[in-house]
Amino acid sequence: MSKEEARFPPCFFLGLYLILITGQAISAATDREVLLQLKDHLEATNPIRRGAYARWNASDSSPCNWPGITCNDADRVTGINLAESNINGEIFPNFHLLPELTHLDLSSNTIGGSLPADLNKCSALEHLNLSANVIAGELNLAGLTNLVMLDLTSNRFNGSIRSNFPAICANLVSLNISSNSFSGDVTGCFDKCPKLEYLDLSYNLFDGYIWQGFQKLRELFVSENHLNGELSSSTFASNCALEILDLSTNNFSGTFPGSIANCSKLTSLDLRDNAFMGEVPSGIGSLSELNSLRLGNNAFDRTIPEELLNCSKLVILDFSSHDFGGDIPEIFGRFVTLDHLILYGNQYTGGIESSGILKLPDLTTLNLSKNRFSGTLPVEITTMPKIKILILAYNGFSGSIPPAVGGMARLQLLDLSYNKLTGSIPLVIGNLTSLLWLTLAGNDLTGNIPPEIGNCSSLMWLNLANNRLSGRIPPEISAIGSDPNPTFEANRREIRQVTPVSGDCLTMNRWLPASYPPFNFVYMMFTKRKCRTTWDRLLQGYAVFPICSNSSSRILSRGISGYLQLSGNRFSGGIPPEIGRMRNFSMIQLDGNRLSSRLPREIGQLPLVIFNVSSNQLSGEIPHEIGGLRCLTILDLSQNNFSGELPSSLNGLSELNKFNVSYNPWLSGMVPSTGQIATFDHDSFLGDPLINFSFWLNGGPSFGSPPAPPPPARNSSAAGGGGRWKSVLLGVFIALTLAFVGTLTRTAVRCWRRRELQALVEEERRRRNWAW
Repeated sequence: MSKEEARFPPCFFLGLYLILITGQAISAATDREVLLQLKDHLEATNPIRRGAYARWNASDSSPCNWPGITCNDADRVTGINLAESNINGEIFPNFHLLPELTHLDLSSNTIGGSLPADLNKCSALEHLNLSANVIAGELNLAGLTNLVMLDLTSNRFNGSIRSNFPAICANLVSLNISSNSFSGDVTGCFDKCPKLEYLDLSYNLFDGYIWQGFQKLRELFVSENHLNGELSSSTFASNCALEILDLSTNNFSGTFPGSIANCSKLTSLDLRDNAFMGEVPSGIGSLSELNSLRLGNNAFDRTIPEELLNCSKLVILDFSSHDFGGDIPEIFGRFVTLDHLILYGNQYTGGIESSGILKLPDLTTLNLSKNRFSGTLPVEITTMPKIKILILAYNGFSGSIPPAVGGMARLQLLDLSYNKLTGSIPLVIGNLTSLLWLTLAGNDLTGNIPPEIGNCSSLMWLNLANNRLSGRIPPEISAIGSDPNPTFEANRREIRQVTPVSGDCLTMNRWLPASYPPFNFVYMMFTKRKCRTTWDRLLQGYAVFPICSNSSSRILSRGISGYLQLSGNRFSGGIPPEIGRMRNFSMIQLDGNRLSSRLPREIGQLPLVIFNVSSNQLSGEIPHEIGGLRCLTILDLSQNNFSGELPSSLNGLSELNKFNVSYNPWLSGMVPSTGQIATFDHDSFLGDPLINFSFWLNGGPSFGSPPAPPPPARNSSAAGGGGRWKSVLLGVFIALTLAFVGTLTRTAVRCWRRRELQALVEEERRRRNWAW
């Protein structure tokens, strides 16, 4: 045996051979162990609701068949998909122990904390999706130089992105970091991204200048930032590949370059809410694929180039908020392909008929709100063949609503609010069986609500507030919104998605007010894109937020809920008990009328979140069934004539955050020292002299129990002479004196106790607010 053979015996070569052929299995086992660590991490932070990772079986020799796991031919883990897996807590810190990992999707969970530093070691990662979580802190992914797709949409990231870009730009094709709180100057960040095709920076706080020319860019979204500067003619090169360009809601200024004509593939151009000025570029007319042109709220000239008529596929034209006066230009009536025309927020005074816009053959949406139109409503609006959404709010229209409106069979939204309309609601309104929204608030309408309105089976959102309507609320109103599904299904069958009538949430707020749950919590976070998505889903009958589907047990489900707003009119008589059939309604506001009689117990059958009947003349006891409305957040019964005791069931309304029974002088009972009602201060009971706060902190009268009666006086049958009468009179005098002194003492004690209780209640409210 040679020296070399002695130094390396055959067993050594056998061992080396075994290592080489089993290395693959050892590596696979390592991947399996890392995934089991991941499973332990996820189960520790998510003890109740768990995703598919809970089915990962530790007894399996290979993880490649586990749900959400992808492997390559060598059985190495290359992909992890845990999207929508109910994951809380922070990101697992050891993904870098999977050296072949190229795809990681943790989107649509509630992952928090910040990005772990070790994520930078995942050098093989090509696709990383962390969108729709609550991850915060600054972005630090500079080590992921092989990324092709990065999606961080809808998180809580902040700070600058400069340490990441252009560091990870070499292979990047798609980047979406929208809907965060990123800030800082982005000038030059993406100049060295040669493969970038999709870039979305919208809904952040970026400033600087974005455009230096991207060779392959197809879609660019930078809306709702603080970007600025002018766009030069060299912005759009001859090889422009853009298909979608959204520069809306920034600080761009100057004239918009006509070189946009080089972007021959452009389908959508959104320049709204900037400071562009001068002529609308005639080069836009060269964009034969353009279907959406939004120019609203700039300072463009009034003249619209004839060349734009060459855009033969244009279906959406937004020329809103330019303060144009006079008549609507007749050129708008020649865009024969339009199905959405948005001209709100100008100063137009006429031209509705002469411009020809009412004869556009395919128009489904017309928004002329916030102009200066006056006179009677042109009857020609009722002849528009395909109109579905008609908004004429905030003008000066007068006269009556034309009866011919009953022939608009396809109408789904009619908004005539805040004009000067008079007369009654036409009976033919009952013909509009596809109507989802009817908004006539803020006019001078009189007369009754026609019973025929009950035929509007799709009508989910009815607002007749602040008119002079009178008479009884017809029982037939309970049938509105009873079957909106045919309308929703018809919208779902549309090939093209239903587009909102405007891009701002303020307009949507008029139809879904901030007081209408759950929008009171989310409007402040809504972006234009989210408003568009929300609006589209509503028109198609898809749920946006969970709603209360069972009033007694607070079961939340996905569905569509409506509202009934009749506030500020002159309705009289009782509330019809048939109102209990309105099972699709979560908000009913009848305040500021002359309603009388008892509140029907059937109210307790509704999935209400808001119920307001204040400033009426309702009487009788408050139905205890209201205490079964477990989702109720606002209950206002103030300024009525309710009597009897406060029902104890109200104390179980655990979601209640606004409660008012003030100025019901015949209402009695004790306000408890514990429970939900105890969290409301004295302002909820002003003008209720028979209402008392309980004054025992431990024990004492229960909620709804009256104070104990005074002990009966002793019976004395003795007769006698003057001395005895003097004794009796003296006794009466002493008794009255003692009673007066006792009353003063008890009043003082009660006041002291009430102040002490109120202090405790206020401390409890502060504690709850702090905890929330």
